[in-house]
Amino acid sequence: MDKVGGRMPAAHGKIQWGWKGMEQVWLGIDVAKSKFDAALLVEERTYHKVFAMDSRGFEALDRWLAQQGAERVHACMEATGEYGAALALYLHESGHVVSVVNPVRIAAYGRSALARNKTDKTDAALIAHFCRSQHPVSWSPPPADLRELQELVRRVEILQEMAQQEKNRRQSLANSPAVQASIAATLEFLEGEISRVREQIGEHLGRSEELGEKHQQLCSIPGIGEWTAARILAEIETVRESVSARQLAAYAGLTPRHRASGNSVRGQPRLSKTGNSRLRKALYMPAIVAMRHNPVLREFAERLRERGKHPMVIVGAVMRKLLHIIYGVLRSATPFDPSYLSAAA
Repeated sequence: MDKVGGRMPAAHGKIQWGWKGMEQVWLGIDVAKSKFDAALLVEERTYHKVFAMDSRGFEALDRWLAQQGAERVHACMEATGEYGAALALYLHESGHVVSVVNPVRIAAYGRSALARNKTDKTDAALIAHFCRSQHPVSWSPPPADLRELQELVRRVEILQEMAQQEKNRRQSLANSPAVQASIAATLEFLEGEISRVREQIGEHLGRSEELGEKHQQLCSIPGIGEWTAARILAEIETVRESVSARQLAAYAGLTPRHRASGNSVRGQPRLSKTGNSRLRKALYMPAIVAMRHNPVLREFAERLRERGKHPMVIVGAVMRKLLHIIYGVLRSATPFDPSYLSAAA
């Protein structure tokens, strides 16, 4: 039978997806560090199998799907950072539709469906049912140069976390000279690796004309240095062109969450924190610095203080405003201009 674009010919105006005449097949994937659970949903029947989180496991998944007669599926997984990234890329390059969804959405769907059990197997099935009922948007991998930047930036962040853990151990452990010497040697190695990978980030930005220009545009904003600019660019460039500034703030979890009900419940607004935690962390210290050195954000923070806002509310608002400025600078492809922003305000 002839195929068009990896799909079977349409019947009665509907696209068939390769399962014995079924319109579509959904694949829910629950990702773990060393393995993943796959749940293939066909009509009301679910097929389950566990695979290793490596290239052999990916190939085994392909063979299993072929054995089930599923040529092309809509695969859905939670956004779990690095663990599922290679699998998502593999499925996309194999011609499947892939959706990478915020885990909070999956959890809310599970509560609405009154899910009582929570195992890797049931989670995979829940994700498959979520995919079928909610039709999440498809995911596309970022360009290769951006993927390289993301991996380098995240490697530095991991090394910095490891170094901080060693510093904490140095302060809390007993006075054993051997232990202190080991910690010092480990810290020296980690700090050397941090410097080396950050140099690689600079070299990579120098080789990529587009990323290099955007990096320089971000560095023109008072409060944002070279390292912070690289962190922000690595996290927002995959979504920036497809969202508005307000949607980008929601993506970072920087939109306020209000809590009020009737006459008795009047909670203070708080940041939703439902979004990209890496981006939030990357914006925190720049926002603190910008409140002192960025004229636009300094005036903005002062107005909030005069209105009696809590200091942490002010910081959150400045982080959100800073992200809006970042969005505008990248959107216009021009350096930061405080006079333009002051006039616009």
